[in-house]
Amino acid sequence: MTPAKSPTAPQQDGRTAAAEGTAVTAGAAARPDRVLVITAHPDDVEFCAAGTVMQWTDQGASVTYCVLTDGDNGGFDEALPRQTVAPLRRAEQKAAARAAGVHDVRFLGYPDGRLEPSMQLRRDITRVIRQTRPDLVILPSPEINWDRIADVHPDHRAAGDAALRAVYPDARNPFAHPTLYREQNLATWEVPEIWLITGPSPNHWVDITEVFPRKLAALRLHTSQTAHLAELEALLTRWQTEHATQGGLGPGRLAEAFQVVRLG
Repeated sequence: MTPAKSPTAPQQDGRTAAAEGTAVTAGAAARPDRVLVITAHPDDVEFCAAGTVMQWTDQGASVTYCVLTDGDNGGFDEALPRQTVAPLRRAEQKAAARAAGVHDVRFLGYPDGRLEPSMQLRRDITRVIRQTRPDLVILPSPEINWDRIADVHPDHRAAGDAALRAVYPDARNPFAHPTLYREQNLATWEVPEIWLITGPSPNHWVDITEVFPRKLAALRLHTSQTAHLAELEALLTRWQTEHATQGGLGPGRLAEAFQVVRLG
C-alpha cells in the first residue's frame, strides 16, 4: 500500500495541501461517520489522538476504542497489587473515553509487554473491524520513530503490524478467518482510510488548541500512569507544539500528528 498523492487544491473535508503534498488541518477536524481507534494500551489514545476524537464526537461521529492489552505491566506504584492493575486501567480508559464522547470501548485482553502480531490477534481485530465497519481507522505505526523513544515500545509496533494486516487484507478478504462469517455472520469490510500515530512520517496535522484542556483532563483520568507526573501539562504542550510547528500551523497552536493513508 502506498499513500495517494495529496491534491494541490483544498479538499472537501476541510484539509488543504501544503508544501510537498503535506496536508494541514486548521481548526476543527472534518468528521467521518464511524471511526475505530486501535491501540496497544489504555492511555495511548489520550496521548496521541484524543483531541482529534473529541472534535469528531462533538460533531456527531460514532467512535469505538479497541485496546489490545490491559496495560497491566504499567504504572509507577510498586506497592499496588499487580492483580488490581488490569481492572483499574480498564476503568481509567472507560472514564477517559467518556470524557472524549466515546461510549464503545472494547478490550481484547492480550498480555502487556508481550504483544505479537499473531494470526489470533489479527483475527480478533478483524472481528472488531467487521462489527464496527469504520470509515476511518486510527492505529499505531509499525515503523520505529527514533525521535521519540516512548514510541518505540514493542507493543505499539506489534499492535500496528497486526492492525494493518487486519485492515488489509484480512477484513476485506472473505477467505481470511472464515469462521468470522460462518459462525458469526460477519461480512467483509473495506476500510477506505487509515491514520497512523507515533510513526516517523506524519503528513497530516489536526489543530487541537481549543480542546487541549479537555484532552489533558482525559489523560489525567489515567491516574495510575500520570498522577506522579508533575510536568505532564508542560510535556504534552511541548509535544503538541512540536507537531503544530511541523504542520505549519501558527504560533501558539497545538496539534496532533498522523500519517494519512487512503486505501482506495
